[in-house]
Amino acid sequence: MPETDFIDEVDIELEFGGGNRHIDIRFGILNHGTLDRDERTDARYIHLAIIGLPEPTDKFLDWLEACGSGVESKETRKPNLFPRFPGFGANSPFNAEWVCDERAIRNLSTTEITKLQELNGPGEIIKHAVSLYTSEIAYLANETKTDIIFCIIPEILGEQLDRAAEMVKPESRFSDEAVNRYRHDFHHCLKSEAMNYRIPIQLVLPSTFGMGTRGKSTKKKRGHRKARQLQDPATRAWNLFTAMYYKAGCVPWRLARQSSDYDTCYIGISFYRSLDEKAVFTSIAQIFNERGEGVVVRGGQAHQSKKDRTPHLNDEDSAKIVIQALQRYRDEHKNVPARVVLHKSSYFTQEEIEGFCTGLKQERISMSDMLSIRKSSVRLFRTKAYPVLRGTHMHLDSNRHLLYTRGSVPFFETYPGLYIPHALEIQFDSVEQSRETLCREILALTKMNWNNTQFDMSKPITLHAARGVGDILKYVSNDAPESRIAARYSFYM
Repeated sequence: MPETDFIDEVDIELEFGGGNRHIDIRFGILNHGTLDRDERTDARYIHLAIIGLPEPTDKFLDWLEACGSGVESKETRKPNLFPRFPGFGANSPFNAEWVCDERAIRNLSTTEITKLQELNGPGEIIKHAVSLYTSEIAYLANETKTDIIFCIIPEILGEQLDRAAEMVKPESRFSDEAVNRYRHDFHHCLKSEAMNYRIPIQLVLPSTFGMGTRGKSTKKKRGHRKARQLQDPATRAWNLFTAMYYKAGCVPWRLARQSSDYDTCYIGISFYRSLDEKAVFTSIAQIFNERGEGVVVRGGQAHQSKKDRTPHLNDEDSAKIVIQALQRYRDEHKNVPARVVLHKSSYFTQEEIEGFCTGLKQERISMSDMLSIRKSSVRLFRTKAYPVLRGTHMHLDSNRHLLYTRGSVPFFETYPGLYIPHALEIQFDSVEQSRETLCREILALTKMNWNNTQFDMSKPITLHAARGVGDILKYVSNDAPESRIAARYSFYM
C-alpha cells in the first residue's frame, strides 16, 4: 500500500501587513491589512479609466462607490468560505482609494457595435470588436494618467462574440475553411493588443456589478451555451478590488518565509501552439518571487517528442531560456535568487536538465529543483461523504507523488468545488530539497492567484500563469521584438 501523508494548511501561511500571518487570503487582509499598506503613510491613489457604453459605465461607477463602504457576506452556514468585503478606501485594510476623472471615461458607440452583425467570419468579428477598445486605450495611454483600464463588455457585444464562437463547428475544425475558435478568443486578443500601451486592463461583464442577464444561471437553450453561475456579491468585490490593487503595482500578500529560508525564484514553463496551428510549440517562462511579483519571458521553439507526444526543448534552448529569465528577474528586482525552482507541464528530458543546469551555472545559481506537474487520472476516496482533504499526498514511488491541491478544507468546513477533485501528479525530475518541502511549496503557490481570493486553486501560480501567458502571446508575432512583450504578469491576468 503506497504511503499517504497530509500537509496541514497551517504549514502554508501567507504574510500580510505588519508581518502577520494567516492561512486564508481574505481573513488575512481583513485582520491585518495588505502586505504593503504599512509601507506608505498616506493612502495610495489608484487612477482608473473605463471603456464601455454610457449606462453600464455609470452603473459600474455606482457599484465601485457602493463597495467602498463594504459588502455584507451572504447568509450561510460556512462563514469562513464567504466572508464580508471590508470596503476599499483610506481607512480600509487596503489603505488605497480609486479615482476616475471624467476624461478617463470613454464611451463605446452602439452603432459601431451593431455593425458587427454585418460580419460573417469569426476572425473578422473578433478583430473589429478588439479595435473598438484599442482605439480608446490608445487615447487613454496618451492623454491621461491611468493605472488600470476597465473594459466593460456590454450584452450586445457579448451576443456577437457568442455568434463568432458558434460559427466554428467542432466536426469541421480540421477542414481548410474551418477556424478554431481559440485562435480568435476576444479576451486573449484584446490583452495582446493592449500590451502595446503598457497599461493593464481588466475585462468586466455587466453581471459582475448586478446589471443585465448574462452570467445568471439559466437552462441551456438549443444553440446557446449555458451561462455561468454568479458568485455572491462580497466574493465578486473581493476578487475585483484585489485584482485592481495588484494590477496597480501594489502587493496584497506574499508567501511566508522563515529567516533561514533562501531567496527563491519560481519559474513556470509551459507551451502553446502558434496562431497558425502548425505543429510547432513555443515555450514561455513565468518567474515569481516570494512577493508574487511576476516577470514574463518568451522562449524559443520546442519540438514534439515521439515518445510522449508532448513538447520539449533542446539543451541549448533550455539554457537560453533560464539565462534570459534570470536576467529579466535581475532587471526587475535588482538581485538574483539563491535558489531556483522550475515547474514544467511535461516531464524533463535529460537534455533539458543538462541545458537548464548549464544556464543556472552561468548565472551562478547553486541550488535548483526541477519538477513536472500534470493532472492525474488516479483518484482517492474517503470513507466519509466529502472528498479527500486538500494537502493529501501519496508516495507512488521515489520520484512520483500524488498531491491534492483541491479537496475538503477544514477551514471552510466543506469541499468548495462542484465536482470530484483531481490530484496532481508530481514527478521529481532533478531535485535537492525533500519531496515534502517541494509539495508544500506547490500547495503554497496555489494561494498566489490575484484574480481569485479563494485560496484553493488547482494549479500552482507558476503553471497557471504560464498557461495564461501563452494564450495571449500566441497573438504576438514570433518575429516581434522583445520590447513588444510586457514584462509584468499583471498585463496577462
